[in-house]
Amino acid sequence: MTFNEFKYEHIDMDQAQIAMNAQIDRMQAAGDYTEFTQARKTFNIAYRHLLSMLKLCSIRFSIDTSNSYYEAEQDYWDEKSPYLTQVKSRHDRVILDSVYLPEMKAEIPHVYFELLEKTLNVYDDRILDDLQNENRLVTQYGKLISGAAIEFDGKTLNLSQLSKYTQDTDRSVRKAAADAGWAFYQDNEDAIDTIFDQLVHVRTAMAHKLGYDNFTKMGYDRMTRLDYTEEMVREYRQQILDAVVPEANALYARQAKRIQTETITYYDAGLSFLDGNAEPIGTFDETVSSAQEMYHELSDQTREFFDRMIDDELLDLVAKPNKQGGGYMEFLEDFKVPFIFSNFNGTFHDVDVLTHEAGHAFQGYMSSEIELPELIMPTYESCEIHSMSMEFIAWPYMEKFFADKADKYRFNHLSNALLFLPYGALVDHFQHEIYNHPDWSKQERKACWKTLDHQYRPHLDFSENSFADQGIWWYKQGHIFASPFYYIDYTLAQVCAFQFWKRFNVDHDRTAWNDYLSICKA
Repeated sequence: MTFNEFKYEHIDMDQAQIAMNAQIDRMQAAGDYTEFTQARKTFNIAYRHLLSMLKLCSIRFSIDTSNSYYEAEQDYWDEKSPYLTQVKSRHDRVILDSVYLPEMKAEIPHVYFELLEKTLNVYDDRILDDLQNENRLVTQYGKLISGAAIEFDGKTLNLSQLSKYTQDTDRSVRKAAADAGWAFYQDNEDAIDTIFDQLVHVRTAMAHKLGYDNFTKMGYDRMTRLDYTEEMVREYRQQILDAVVPEANALYARQAKRIQTETITYYDAGLSFLDGNAEPIGTFDETVSSAQEMYHELSDQTREFFDRMIDDELLDLVAKPNKQGGGYMEFLEDFKVPFIFSNFNGTFHDVDVLTHEAGHAFQGYMSSEIELPELIMPTYESCEIHSMSMEFIAWPYMEKFFADKADKYRFNHLSNALLFLPYGALVDHFQHEIYNHPDWSKQERKACWKTLDHQYRPHLDFSENSFADQGIWWYKQGHIFASPFYYIDYTLAQVCAFQFWKRFNVDHDRTAWNDYLSICKA
């Protein structure tokens, strides 16, 4: 069955809640552990189905935000998904209060119960309306960004398509493309500021209703962070400032020398080599064919995985009008398969995003038989190890994608991975300041970003664009709008992925693949 044949079913949430609550009632009334387990598993089947329909709708809407049917369904889920959270919270409470908890703990990993405790902290019926409002605002931002139609080079381009021109070897083209992108954000400045202001206030209101001082701690609990605190993250960001930013500055100075500019302006940052960045050879389809060859050669497990992705058409990779930006992997529980979404635009980032999301997808594929949906994927700072490490595991095969420019790609990829650490810390620091000061004005938020940007990215010169120079780069970062506090996770995972980079590509450690495979199955 191909992805287009996956049947989407409109969910009557009222009826679904009745059926799922009936199983929770059975769990509470169970006379023995066997009866309790049967009811719990029946609940999970229903819960997995609802998750699958929610995700299937979201994927199809993100592929084409002009599709009126899935737009209406997305609006429906924005309203109804908090009711799914409501019934799931009741289930989780019954689990943790059950007389059968010792039996469950004997057969289910302990992290499952820790996750339930975290998620129970961040839901109460008092915030149901707020969750609906938050969903609507996130969808509104996504539709606004995906609807960009920018006239450039005789074409009508979205933001993903325009970004290719910011790597052009002609400096005037780079500047014109960058300025065209910022002009879109300037035209939508009031709308974006308003959406974000409303998001900050609705999240703060939820936190207060649940007894938190502010949204920051609630945000950590929503991310189900079990092992580290706000103070630990603050110290980690300081380490990046102290140890990584000087190295990043040195790399940017080398880049400026290579491309023969005095500084790295906002429109120079995308070009690494004077004669052009490495670009994938051939068509988009040939890039995918090269990936299939690579995964055939890498291991039996990746061969089986990627053939399934191709055969079942579980990839939508190319940028096109009305498609949401970025890239992601989503796991569809009912179908026991992952789906990869990206925006190929003919740059080296196509290979970055394909191998990154393939790392997520391979992990989902290797964990597809895990029954409990909470345990198919780990928390985000661990999920990103699978993806970022796969980018490096793919290094020996880069000639398939870039021919004699493969070393150019490897240099860019490794240096960009290091340069990412300060940016990831910047995004995280900004979010802490925002939610610790929820009543800041729009101007104060921009001033905060600009101040922090000077600390984490002192090399970057915005002086030639007065709008960008205000401190509005964060408009581009969808995670800030849709997934607050999900960004430091990437940097933590990147540090772990560097270890796999060394084991695979420096040490040529034959045990490294088995270790990677193990964390994908855990």
